[in-house]
Amino acid sequence: MAIQLIINKELGLTKNENPLQGSFIIETLTDLVEEAVLLEFDRITERGGVIGAMETMYQRSRIQEESLHYEMLKHTGEFPIIGVNTFLAKNGSPTLTPGEVIRAEQSEKEGQLQQVKNMHERYADEASKAIAKVQMAAIKGDNVFESLLEAVKTCTLGQLSEALFEVGGAYRRNM
Repeated sequence: MAIQLIINKELGLTKNENPLQGSFIIETLTDLVEEAVLLEFDRITERGGVIGAMETMYQRSRIQEESLHYEMLKHTGEFPIIGVNTFLAKNGSPTLTPGEVIRAEQSEKEGQLQQVKNMHERYADEASKAIAKVQMAAIKGDNVFESLLEAVKTCTLGQLSEALFEVGGAYRRNM
């Protein structure tokens, strides 16, 4: 039943006779998407291409604007989403917002730090070898992912991030 509701309410395909047989609605929707994409490409080109748009934070602001618009439509119900803002179960929406932010207690934090320290001590020799393999793969342009998969068995995220930072440095935007 949910699939039928989604097709009807979210996609709106039932408003057209036979929407999948070379129909006007699919062609029109495709044309609208193409037009919107090309218009966005033109906006980025006007700002000096991708790098120029990044320098002015254009992409980030567009993503934030669209996200805010989408959330507003979802919240007001103008954009129906089955099970989120329409056709809810008896007990309400499954996407509940917690009443308060749950924070880790000091003992949990200390426990995590102790686990990291224990891992550093337990795999000191293996970790240095694995880090060297990751760094060599990055330098040579080999498959870094393969060496990372082996390294995560003996290294922490902090160790691997630092190792890759040593090889590649930090990303800096041109201003």
